[in-house]
Amino acid sequence: MSAKLDLSMLPNKPLWFAPSESRAQLDGAIQADVVIVGAGYTGLWTAYYLLKADPSLKVVLLEKREVGFGASGRNGGWASAIFPISLHRVEQLYSHHAALHLQAAMNETVDEIGRVLALEGVDADYAKQGFLSLARSAPQMARVRTAVESSARFGLPDQWRLLEGSEAIEKTGARGTLGALYTEHCALIHPGKLVRGLAKLVESMGAKIYEQSAVTQMAPGVVHTERGSVRAEMTVRATEAFTSQQPGKSRFVIPLYSLVLATEPLPRQLLARLNLDHRMAFNDMRHLRVYGQVTAEGRLVFGGRGAPYKWGSVMPEQADLVDSIHGKIYDTMTEFFPELASVRVTHRWGGALGVSRDWCPTVSIDRNNRMAWAGNYVGDGVATSNLAGRLLRNLILGHDEDINTLPLVNHRSPSWEPEPLRWFGINSGLAAASLSDMEERYTHKPSRTAMLLEKLTGAH
Repeated sequence: MSAKLDLSMLPNKPLWFAPSESRAQLDGAIQADVVIVGAGYTGLWTAYYLLKADPSLKVVLLEKREVGFGASGRNGGWASAIFPISLHRVEQLYSHHAALHLQAAMNETVDEIGRVLALEGVDADYAKQGFLSLARSAPQMARVRTAVESSARFGLPDQWRLLEGSEAIEKTGARGTLGALYTEHCALIHPGKLVRGLAKLVESMGAKIYEQSAVTQMAPGVVHTERGSVRAEMTVRATEAFTSQQPGKSRFVIPLYSLVLATEPLPRQLLARLNLDHRMAFNDMRHLRVYGQVTAEGRLVFGGRGAPYKWGSVMPEQADLVDSIHGKIYDTMTEFFPELASVRVTHRWGGALGVSRDWCPTVSIDRNNRMAWAGNYVGDGVATSNLAGRLLRNLILGHDEDINTLPLVNHRSPSWEPEPLRWFGINSGLAAASLSDMEERYTHKPSRTAMLLEKLTGAH
């Protein structure tokens, strides 16, 4: 039986998950200085930077399931300097200087993650070798050239580099490669090792993490669970896509699903033959995003978008597995690398990412209601969550830093439309992205549909 036919038999099991000691459930009423709802990257980075700045703080984290259950344990392992909306869109919303400042901060964040992991002895398979976006058609190659030229005109001549055919193929030997877009500002990590390592780190610094402790109500100064409560000077909401499940938040953010496959460890000779014997993130310039990396143990992890949005922003567990989309991801992977058709796929999974109406993340605080929050990363949260953790520390403790003026600080996005407009608009956008790629395959020209879609979203 082929690897593709075996996909439907695979359970929802992220490659990154590993058995770990369960933590206590909150039982009773306790006090804290800061209570953080959500023990993923945002919550854990926030706890880390708060305790690093003031070790005397009492920090409590409440997790509905277990550490890393959400996007932090399900992502593709890219810690990149990509921001969900284009710098031109940031310029429109704020200023040219703000856009340049934001990109510099994102670049620095990739390095900051590496510095902290080295400093604290957290092994998360961090490897900073950059990110390669392949051009595998004439329209894609045109977008590569436009991206490099546009970045230079914007004032960032070194952000991206154009690789012509042979140089691109030497880096990643996907079939049909004509060239590539390269940036050094991306690292690969093992998501599970990172989230579990951060959890153990903040616990060693004095934080207390309660698992299986779903929050039932958040009010100024107090957070309630089914069996307990935490009174605190400040509450941090770090729930990303799961924010949509909270009362009154269904139009604040919507959950979109990204689905992923992982192969068995590949022989070194095969990795070398495919020019995959590296730890560089890669994808191509298609409109419906895909992403890949080779893990430290030699597995190819390959994922993509396209799973339909569920009416009412519901998040049923079965949404993690969509046979047709996993099948398309497999087809794309073997289209990139036909030799992988004989390789066994061992894992498949999915996870929800949070998307605001204008696709822009936020890090915000409401001192009157003693509430701070961060998220809406649109799938680019591995690095952005670290930046958010530092910003939340500054906002909560009143630390004055240059990053406090970044455009995502206290950014307010408009609300999503009510149903059925929301369902129709989002799924039409997903269909349009897929149609754009199909259009380019047949016309060999840049998609008009994609141009309209980018104008509507402002996203990459």
